[in-house]
Amino acid sequence: MKPSHISHRGADSPDQLPATLSRRHFLCALSVATIGQFFPRVLIASDARPKPIFSEVTAEAGIAWRQFNGISPDRYLIETMGGGVGLFDFDDDGWLDIFLLNGGETPRGKSEKPLQNALYRNLGKGKFVDVAAEARLGQVKNYQMGVAIADFDNDGHQDIFITGFPGCTLYHNNGNGTFTDVSADAGVQNTGRWASGAAWFDYDRDGFLDLVVCNYAELSFEGIAPNCEFVNVRTYCEQRVYKGMPLTIYHNNRNGTFTDVSGPSGLGRFVGRALGVVAIDIDSDGWPDLFVARDASPNLLLLNKHDGTFVDVGLEAEVAFDNNGNAKAGMGVDAGDVNGDGRPDVVVTNFNFEYPSLFLNRGDLPFEDWTRASHLTGPTRLDVGWGVHFLDFDNDGLLDLMIVNGHVIEVIESLQPQVKYKEQPLLLHNSGNAVFEDVSSKAGTAFSRGYLARGLAIGDWDNDGAPDAIFTCIGDRPVLLRNNVGQRNSWIGLRLVGVKSNRDAIGAKLTLRVGVKKLTRWLTGGSSYLSSHDKRILFGLGKLTASHTVDVDIIWPNGGTQVASSLEINRYHRIVEQVTK
Repeated sequence: MKPSHISHRGADSPDQLPATLSRRHFLCALSVATIGQFFPRVLIASDARPKPIFSEVTAEAGIAWRQFNGISPDRYLIETMGGGVGLFDFDDDGWLDIFLLNGGETPRGKSEKPLQNALYRNLGKGKFVDVAAEARLGQVKNYQMGVAIADFDNDGHQDIFITGFPGCTLYHNNGNGTFTDVSADAGVQNTGRWASGAAWFDYDRDGFLDLVVCNYAELSFEGIAPNCEFVNVRTYCEQRVYKGMPLTIYHNNRNGTFTDVSGPSGLGRFVGRALGVVAIDIDSDGWPDLFVARDASPNLLLLNKHDGTFVDVGLEAEVAFDNNGNAKAGMGVDAGDVNGDGRPDVVVTNFNFEYPSLFLNRGDLPFEDWTRASHLTGPTRLDVGWGVHFLDFDNDGLLDLMIVNGHVIEVIESLQPQVKYKEQPLLLHNSGNAVFEDVSSKAGTAFSRGYLARGLAIGDWDNDGAPDAIFTCIGDRPVLLRNNVGQRNSWIGLRLVGVKSNRDAIGAKLTLRVGVKKLTRWLTGGSSYLSSHDKRILFGLGKLTASHTVDVDIIWPNGGTQVASSLEINRYHRIVEQVTK
């Protein structure tokens, strides 16, 4: 059966879209070659004055909000680590809006004016307006860290979970432009813990999203803070001074409440400094697993045992430690198929001189550490990486990589002159066989400037079929990026709507077929660092002409399969899960 779909080209009329579319430590089937031939890459057009790959449009979009991190003489480590951002369609008008998460105050780090989060409503034509106050999202209730956005109660509206210290907040989307704090009733406050990353995913496949929360370390604003100095300057202590915490996982009771199942699931026994998390079916058994990036603690690869429990195979997979047996400073994480074999690979950002880790999934354990072979070591050597995400920025069918960076030690340039405090973002182009070329010099002015960047979210906020981006910066404005080149190739986008599965279809696997050619994508939970992304799946189709149609095989989160056939390209399609009685 051919699915119904609603499509658009330009982005000038939202009414055309459906309502539901929407450290290691401080100091110390088809080959990709064939895909590349079928989907030739086009980075920059040969016109007289080519545009950069991305344009920075923060000011012209109307975004003036700034993050506050509570910097203080006490130098609490939490001051260096915040800054979540979410791209999501809160009002169901077909345009991605932006939620920006403020940090918080510390005992001697006070703001001159009341702290506010920002909710920028997308007006179309590249303009946004802050409606956080009207939406009842402006108030900062804890020292806030990250954001995970999803429809937890399957009512068709996107809800917001905010991590932080000493508690978390869950906002229910009322469907009328406002949100209600339901944290206490839902039972997800995570009281007393410093929560960082989080991910919504349906681990028991009952059709309702559960929630995993990364907890970083023990923290207290009472008493004397740890005191560390570099070159006689008070600065932030290494992460090892802070004792790690276990993970938290909440089971959705399907009535607006959750139960903490950290103990029964086995997740409560994994103590460490956890930051980034991505939920995806790593072993292709149809059940969502978890990859957790941890800071100076071994990374976790938690396989779902189908009975409500998880087992860590990080050691067997050889992703827990580096080749010398050391735990790297894992911050951000993402998963996607970078070599065209239909299996999810994993990237993790780390501290300077550690390099990000790229692990190729060969179908069994161990994974292959592909970092050096991928050519990632050169451009990333000096950087402290945070937000990271796979994206096909030029729509050639190959997943590229964006990483945002920023150091944590103000005096680092005195200690290591080659390392900068404010660091440039990186755009890395997949040239085939999971080998990356640094194209940051062509990526626009934002990629030639230094930032204290943290969170990174990817999404097509102007609805032109090319993935855009936004990243946050410590104590500064975010940076909003518009993609200028993805429109030059063909593409197709899908917004999945679960019926028996969770409504957001988080956990779905999609395989696109054009003749014998295949591309595989997943709708993941979590990923990057403290951020939430566009839930529409984009496939880049290269120079495929508009007369072509494509088929997409969908494996829904509950295990059901469906074929969306003869889909027109260069458009978004809304695909509803078919349920047979």
